[in-house]
Amino acid sequence: MILAVDIGNSNIVLGCFEDEKILFIERLSTNQNSTALEYTILIKNILELNSLSHQAFDGAIISSVVPSLTHTLQDAVTRLTGKQVMIVGPGIKTGLKIMLDNPAQLGSDRVADAVAAIHDYPCPLIIIDMGTATTVSAVDRNRNFLGGMIIPGLRVSLESLTMRTSQLPKISLDPPKKVIGSNTIDCMRSGIIYSTASSIDGVIERIEEELGEPCTVISTGGLSKTIIPYCRHKIIIDDLLLLKGLMIIYNKNA
Repeated sequence: MILAVDIGNSNIVLGCFEDEKILFIERLSTNQNSTALEYTILIKNILELNSLSHQAFDGAIISSVVPSLTHTLQDAVTRLTGKQVMIVGPGIKTGLKIMLDNPAQLGSDRVADAVAAIHDYPCPLIIIDMGTATTVSAVDRNRNFLGGMIIPGLRVSLESLTMRTSQLPKISLDPPKKVIGSNTIDCMRSGIIYSTASSIDGVIERIEEELGEPCTVISTGGLSKTIIPYCRHKIIIDDLLLLKGLMIIYNKNA
């Protein structure tokens, strides 16, 4: 049994897999001030809530886009499981052909997403990961990772709007009843959700035009279910994409 940890800017996603079966997924808030001991206790509690013993693990793998927390979580997981922790980064075999100017700059979350997408879906691919930032990755028909886009995330855009205006309130992301809002809150909900969905539709069209062929489009990340239903393109939502990628990477290096 393997413990997988994805450290994001807003959330830390924990998952456990055995063979090719994912047993659970849980989320913690990312707190760069928390110590290794605090994360050890939090992870131990999550395992107990899922009726799992911290002594039952054969190994662990971490992907991280928050460098200041990588070793903190590594220490916490090592202390808890007593096993060596694999970190996704240079020197780790992924099987991914990265065509960037500097492959080392590619975030480990995007690496894991692409590895899983290539394994599970037909190429060419467009992979949309909707978190603190929205990342878009393109993989061609020969399974080459070409690059993509990094876009301000939905919540980042919304927080910027409310912080920089005097009369606009903080709002929930409940679905708008219609595109044309008739009050301030509905206007904001409609604006953020439909503009984000339209942006994703436009990005898909431009990438497909550049590649010269239609793509399989997959979306993952905490905000996918909020936005993707309002897109006009066929987009597969795969909440397990990143953890499946970590599972594949772990097995390649175990």
